Amino acid sequence: MRIIFLESSQIWCNNLPVGFQEDGHEVMISGPINKVNLEKMFAEFQPDVAVSIGWGLEQTTEKQLLIHEQVKKSNVPLVYWAVEDPAYTDVWSIPLIERMKPDFVFTLCPKTVRRYKELGIPAARLDFGFEPSLHCPVQPIARYCANIAVVANAYPDILDKYPDHYRHQAIQTLIRPLLERNIRVDFWGKNWDKMGDYFGKEIPSHWIHGHMPYPEANKVYSSANIMIGLQNYPDLLTQRTFEILGSGGFLLTLDTPGVRSMFKPGKDVAVSASPEETVQLVEDFLAHPHKRHAIQKKGRKSVQHHTYRARAKQMVDILIDSDILSIESDRRRKNGTLIYFEQEKEDDYLFYTIKKGDTLYSIAKSFGVTVASIQSLNQMTSEMIYEEQRIKVKDLRNEG
Repeated sequence: MRIIFLESSQIWCNNLPVGFQEDGHEVMISGPINKVNLEKMFAEFQPDVAVSIGWGLEQTTEKQLLIHEQVKKSNVPLVYWAVEDPAYTDVWSIPLIERMKPDFVFTLCPKTVRRYKELGIPAARLDFGFEPSLHCPVQPIARYCANIAVVANAYPDILDKYPDHYRHQAIQTLIRPLLERNIRVDFWGKNWDKMGDYFGKEIPSHWIHGHMPYPEANKVYSSANIMIGLQNYPDLLTQRTFEILGSGGFLLTLDTPGVRSMFKPGKDVAVSASPEETVQLVEDFLAHPHKRHAIQKKGRKSVQHHTYRARAKQMVDILIDSDILSIESDRRRKNGTLIYFEQEKEDDYLFYTIKKGDTLYSIAKSFGVTVASIQSLNQMTSEMIYEEQRIKVKDLRNEG
């Protein structure tokens, strides 16, 4: 079966698409989309189904409308995986669904499945997972070795805006008690240097290591003695829960119904229900590495049921049962392939990654080019840009 993923995010390109490839399907990843290349990739690849995921650069309002127009014209079913549910169902998922009109919606949240069905939207649950080729054990690396580590963004703005968000409880239970006792925690991720007001004290700067590229995260998971795994909801699991375990890491997370629904506390993972228990568990497992290693081994074995290849099979089975895909299309499996549509050659262009506060005007000025030339290179129809978006600023082939 031929599946096109309308995606350019480093995270989403490295999980579910790879799972489909490993299950024998032909997979194309679109990269940044626009009207011209969208038409071209559908005409050339002739997909059996198109998939869009989450909230990112390929889900702007303009691109949502382009996608709807293209799949309708091509008579190709569109599937959307709503990974921002349930927190952003009303402000993001439902407006997107109204514009894109997908034929089927997968969501992380069982309650949201019921809500979509009540709205007449075909839906089913699909959890996160892990990709074994990316999230696998490696030998410990010195610069990533730590007694206790966190790989996550801090999101101080979200915490301020949503005082009832469950992430508060996760941080208060798993991180704050360690900081209050001056127990070192090494942080990889954005904005931990902005959490001083939240914790009532600054995190020492040498404990903070900044952004961690997604494909590199397993190096921390494999090198740290204890990985702190935050949860965003009591009944759901974060993506990193699966990825830490898949990488052979020792996971300390919250004691929640969501965790207990898939893993066994004390066997696959360590769980804490209070700040005091967190400190006790950390001290015990650091003092008794044999206990850690036994749980690590069992956790990695238990998570093998949750690969993205398993998620791909689950998705296909549901889509066939729902008459979105045919059994015949699924049977057309060979050796799986994964290609990118017109991947840009690094030597042909000068690229720039958008930072917070950038505008097209400021970028154009700093590189000595015009806004119009940047828009033309990237086939932009407006001056809207996003933090971490990667754009071309110069065509080096035209320079002497």
